[in-house]
Amino acid sequence: MTINVAIIGCAKIAHLHAKAILQIPELNFKAVWSRTPESAQKFVDEYGVTAYSSIPEMIKAENIQMAVICTAHPYHADPAIQAMVAGAHALIEKPLASTLQDCDLIIEAARRTGRKTGVISQRRWYQPILRMKKAIDEGKIGTPALGTIQMLGWRDRSYFEGDAWRGSWKQEGGGVLVNQSPHQLDLLQWLMGDIDEVFGYWSNINHPYIEVEDTAVAIIRFKNGGLGNILVSNSQKPGIYGKVHIHGSNGATVGAQPEGGAMFIAGKTTISEAPKLDLWTVPGEENQLEEWNKADSDEFHSVDAMTWYFKKQLEDFKDAILNDRPPMVTAEEGRKTVELFTAIYRSQRDGKPVKFPLKPEYDRDDMDGRLVN
Repeated sequence: MTINVAIIGCAKIAHLHAKAILQIPELNFKAVWSRTPESAQKFVDEYGVTAYSSIPEMIKAENIQMAVICTAHPYHADPAIQAMVAGAHALIEKPLASTLQDCDLIIEAARRTGRKTGVISQRRWYQPILRMKKAIDEGKIGTPALGTIQMLGWRDRSYFEGDAWRGSWKQEGGGVLVNQSPHQLDLLQWLMGDIDEVFGYWSNINHPYIEVEDTAVAIIRFKNGGLGNILVSNSQKPGIYGKVHIHGSNGATVGAQPEGGAMFIAGKTTISEAPKLDLWTVPGEENQLEEWNKADSDEFHSVDAMTWYFKKQLEDFKDAILNDRPPMVTAEEGRKTVELFTAIYRSQRDGKPVKFPLKPEYDRDDMDGRLVN
């Protein structure tokens, strides 16, 4: 069965999705929608698709079963809901939204319409991350007891000036927490489990020309009793690495470096360093690190790394539609990432730990504390 696909939002990241879609025989890339006709026309010229100014009209005219939402983060909810109401399943770029209010609107619409929703988190398909997840699920480190993520990257002035929406609370929704670190936040909660409580701070260290944060730190208590630590930043020139380490109750550790060196920027840079395991002390497996990293690096360099992992997640979402099952990364999973960075914003505002679960704050208009600092 062939599934007709449309892309909603024609920003830089949308081109990677388009190229990945074209690699999957069961997906038929048919149409695009964009707020700006010029960006939509680029897709018409490059991919031979049809551009529309109305999402419902596009879904119905082209019989679209799958819509990939690539608009800016604060503008995910409305087009996703329009697509689902018109009859399409929705796969949404990370993060699911910039606020819990929008997350819940998306999830409620999916339940009401019976459509599937998913959130892009293609790093879950990185081979080193899959090795970590398998070891944890098989009990090789005991219970996950301590989880840490570090993302030390860099964004310069030209990055923020490259798109009008970058760097503002209203247009981008946040800084490093909302835009650059959702992949790491997702991996931490996926590997460690559900969160009970968060205490955090954020700051702008060396980007005075933007409103949003470029650095954040947090301490987490998980529901299984484990602890966690978050350090994410866009203030280390030219970018150092991103790491996720999980230490277990039996003393064993599994850890990976999903990103090395300067961080990937859609439309400007490529992914040059292969993700790798950088720490592995599972009893009896300590000496396999070099062998695994060579195999994983060989695989990484044998494919187009820019689109391969998007392709993996698009295939998973396609199979979820065809087989009527949940996708690997559901909207509910995506909400967990938004809940986590929302807790950090609220914690700084309130000066205390934030207990989970979090609900939207319908009685306030400070964007969970983002507008009062």
